[in-house]
Order: sequence, then structure tokens, then C-alpha cells
Amino acid sequence: MSTYTETISEKLNDLLEKTYDAEKGYKKASDNTDNPYLKSFFDKKSAERHTYGQELKSEITNFGQKWEKDGSVTGALHRTWMDVKSLFSADDDEAMLEEAIRGEKASVEEYRDVLSDTSLPHSTATILTQQMNQIQADLNQVKRLEDLS
Repeated sequence: MSTYTETISEKLNDLLEKTYDAEKGYKKASDNTDNPYLKSFFDKKSAERHTYGQELKSEITNFGQKWEKDGSVTGALHRTWMDVKSLFSADDDEAMLEEAIRGEKASVEEYRDVLSDTSLPHSTATILTQQMNQIQADLNQVKRLEDLS
């Protein structure tokens, strides 16, 4: 097994772990809002991240590597923090949107970092570019939703 394959697999597994975290985080945000527009948006984002995870798993499997099964401890702590914050926040929806913005910005940076690896196979670069572009577009939508809340 080459270092190349292990390196790419490790990078994709890191993204996969963060994708799990985002999927669960958006589900948690959906559960914590009564606003039907935000609930729909958060549900859509959770489903989208689930799809991203499936695409990453497929790409990792194509390398003959194993993919990770769960999200990170950091992600679980963040979701717990979202629960606590929603209990004490006067404007839960705005707080969740702020967290979504922060998370999406971090995701775009993580994707950019992985995409900066010039040894990525074309198929991987294509998947990651498409996912990153959608996350960036959704980031713009979250910012507009925050203005409306």
C-alpha cells in the first residue's frame, strides 16, 4: 500500500468525520427551532451532508481504504454546547445561524486545504470541488437567513 493512498484516505476520512459532525449539527439545529423556514433549511443541510458523506465513503472505498464510522468528540461537544446555548439564548435561531455560518466557513477552509494537495486524483478533486462550492453557496444563504431572523 502506498503512502499516497494512505495520505489521501486520511484526508478524506478527516473530511468525512467533519461531514458527520455537520450532518448531526444541522439535525440538532432543526430539532432546536420552531421556525418552519429554518427547520426546513437545517433539514435540507443535514440531508445534504449525509449525501456528502456517502460520496466520500465511496471515494475512500475506491482507494481500497476503510472509512471512519462516527463523528468527532469535538463535534459531539459542539452539539451539546448548541443545546445549552439554546436553553439560555434569548434568540435561539440567530445563535444557531451564527454557528452555522462559523461551521460553514470552517468547512470551506478545510476543503480548500485538502484541494491544495496537487496529488489528489481527478475524481476526488471533482467531488470535493462540487461539495465545497455548494457549501459556499449555502453559506451565502445562511447569511441572508440571519439577516431575516
